[in-house]
Amino acid sequence: MEHKCSACYKQYKKKEHLVEHMKVSYHSVHQPKCGVCQKHCKSFESLREHIFGPMPKENCSRVFSEQGCDICLKVFDSPSSLSEHKKSCRISAPNPIDTMKLPYSDPTVVNHNGGGPEAIGIDCEMVGGGDDGSLDLCVRVCLIDEDENVIFHTYVHPQIPITNFRYEITGLTEDHLKDALPLKLVQEKILQILYNGESIVRARLHGGKARLLVGHGLEHDLDCLRMTYPDHLLRYNIQTGFHDPYEDCVSAMRLYKRMRAQDHQIEASEISTAPYKSQNVTSKFDSLRAKELEQMSPDELYEISRPNYRCWCLDSSQAMQP
Repeated sequence: MEHKCSACYKQYKKKEHLVEHMKVSYHSVHQPKCGVCQKHCKSFESLREHIFGPMPKENCSRVFSEQGCDICLKVFDSPSSLSEHKKSCRISAPNPIDTMKLPYSDPTVVNHNGGGPEAIGIDCEMVGGGDDGSLDLCVRVCLIDEDENVIFHTYVHPQIPITNFRYEITGLTEDHLKDALPLKLVQEKILQILYNGESIVRARLHGGKARLLVGHGLEHDLDCLRMTYPDHLLRYNIQTGFHDPYEDCVSAMRLYKRMRAQDHQIEASEISTAPYKSQNVTSKFDSLRAKELEQMSPDELYEISRPNYRCWCLDSSQAMQP
């Protein structure tokens, strides 16, 4: 008798092997899932491989070619539904903004609201420092809100000399930095926006009113700004196209909002401002004996399985909490 995983459909000859698989696979409703066969995949990359790869599942590939969106990988009931969906799924590139008016800061952005955390998009422009110009120095930073409004945008005066402006990538020269703000002042303004009136201690523990930070390579950007921010308030993204801080953080925010909008069936116990802790992920498996687990059906094993990460779709649920 073969024992089949209800999520990824892997089969095992022994039930205990299926149980071990479920303990380490962290299957959940938050995993990317094929809209045709409902197979769970570890990532969107593996889902694309399942549909478009060198050896795709024939039926899934066929149905998807007629009724699937190649951007978000959702499958629709008909070609007409798909056509209507693509009008909103395909997003135009952000419009360039005027950098001649820098620095810019929106005085209304620190509103100390009492709701769940908003997201702030950030991106930095780097030039080179050091003898060989390989040391990344932040000379321009842009922050936007969820509606793509610029809330802070400025050139930054680095603390050490610039030895390579990397003009072919940045388009920057020494003239752009004539009115640049000192790094220390930039740090203060960014932290004021992010913490949103929340105490640093509370933000590091539970988030509170502190805002989520969205971007690409956030550790690197924060390191170049010589700043830190709580890990559980960071949200990651991909780098796209030519380096422009405004366009890059808009792209980051759009992708974050799309991932946050995923329609996952979630339990109330999953809605929390705290990040997932590894010791809590397997607690339901660890609380049961091996014989009890082996007596459970594959569907029951899936029901007690939890992800080892906090899905971004929970950010929307968190924002609705009092």
